[in-house]
Amino acid sequence: MEKLIKIQSELKAPKGQFNAFGKYKYRNCEDILEALKPILKAHNCTLTLTDEIKEICGVLFVEVTALLVDNEYKAINPDSESEDFLQVKAQAGIDIHKKGMDIAQTFGSSSSYARKYALNGLFLIDDTKDADNNDNSKSTRPAKELLPTERFKKALKLIEEKKYTITELEDKYTLTDSQVKQLETFKTKK
Repeated sequence: MEKLIKIQSELKAPKGQFNAFGKYKYRNCEDILEALKPILKAHNCTLTLTDEIKEICGVLFVEVTALLVDNEYKAINPDSESEDFLQVKAQAGIDIHKKGMDIAQTFGSSSSYARKYALNGLFLIDDTKDADNNDNSKSTRPAKELLPTERFKKALKLIEEKKYTITELEDKYTLTDSQVKQLETFKTKK
């Protein structure tokens, strides 16, 4: 479908949402649909999203079909038995016991997730993080906790008893210059 190529190249669906906990931007299904509506209208195409609940081996999931139809095809080819359409399917599991959600919310959440990925597949939307848009001067990892002196001494004792490792200590905590020197001394003793 030639129109799909045009729609894919014209579509700009910015990451308009922000996750404060993970400190990253993302786009949801609604963001994609809002960007798509004027483009679909300009190309005289229709998009439908349908959900079907399925089960395999006791696992519930929603399967979404994104169907793109060229509305002009039938008008140009009235004798044709077929329509010019493309479809993409995506699935998402449904955890009906998800903490903090009632059953309707779990179904809705899975539906939104599957719809987003069906749209991503149909319109070639890349959901990976864009290195050009990241502020690489700031770490995306949470800050490490500063290790108080008493806890540092306890950690050294655990390392001596082989219940904790130096690597675990360095990965989890920010160490002072003095603590780093003590660790270097500790390493040479071993």
